Amino acid sequence: MVTEVKLCGVALKNPVVPASGTFGFGLEMAGVYDLNLLGGISLKGSTREARFGNECPRIAETPDGMINSVGLQNPGVDALVNDKIPALRKIYSGAVIANISGFSIEEYVACCEKAAPHCDIVELNVSCPNVHGGGMAFGTDASSAARVTRAAKQACGSTPLFVKLSPNVTDIVSIAKAVEDAGADGLTLINTILGMRIDIRRRTPVVAARYGGFSGRAVFPVALRMVNQVAKACSLPLMGCGGVSSARDVIEMMMAGATAVQVGAENLRNPLVCKQIVEELPALMQSLGIKDLNEIIGIV
Repeated sequence: MVTEVKLCGVALKNPVVPASGTFGFGLEMAGVYDLNLLGGISLKGSTREARFGNECPRIAETPDGMINSVGLQNPGVDALVNDKIPALRKIYSGAVIANISGFSIEEYVACCEKAAPHCDIVELNVSCPNVHGGGMAFGTDASSAARVTRAAKQACGSTPLFVKLSPNVTDIVSIAKAVEDAGADGLTLINTILGMRIDIRRRTPVVAARYGGFSGRAVFPVALRMVNQVAKACSLPLMGCGGVSSARDVIEMMMAGATAVQVGAENLRNPLVCKQIVEELPALMQSLGIKDLNEIIGIV
């Protein structure tokens, strides 16, 4: 059974990648199982400066999912490149994906310049509010998404740049095409869907920030649809993400058009899920008559 896939020349022994924000910097899981089972690891999102994040409460439960408004809590990009990635490289030989966030194009550029030489892939989170553009997220406007992609790609140099798309748009295909035209090497989709829960006794939002990112099993059909739409419209390699919780979901995502598949919120419910998916994939492939995962990418 062939499970190896490639993203812009970066080899992954299998398509399973823990998603940013759900697996820390990988180091936290090192004592739980052998990280070298994984195809890649998308690290916790990093900004130019260290951030404490949003006020608590930051998490709300939902049926088959969760809402989070952590607010990009992280130690900053310098800690990422000087501490976190070097420590991870000592115990992990797979693809290291640096997830970069920012509140201005200048911040994205500064972070990409620092992170790119130390990782295998840069993943650009364009769901952050543009502080110089009225607070609208970069990824919800095609022209803004293109501008930040163009600048980030120049800063990344030869390191592949994957742009993580927001689903909070009316037409994700137009955003994907704009990012492709601006020079992105690949795309990750989807990021979380904006959601809300209300405490009916207190009559207030459960999350202090009022709204947060909705993720988990419930969003899988939406993510699958968007991956398929973008795969049919663009020629870039995709990392599919959103509600993935099983080996079957991985196969579905790949058939929809993803080359690699990220596992997000399910890591928080079951920290062993990525290991389990990797171990279950060969048997599922055999039962479906799949000898090479690359043969099923985008067949639907």
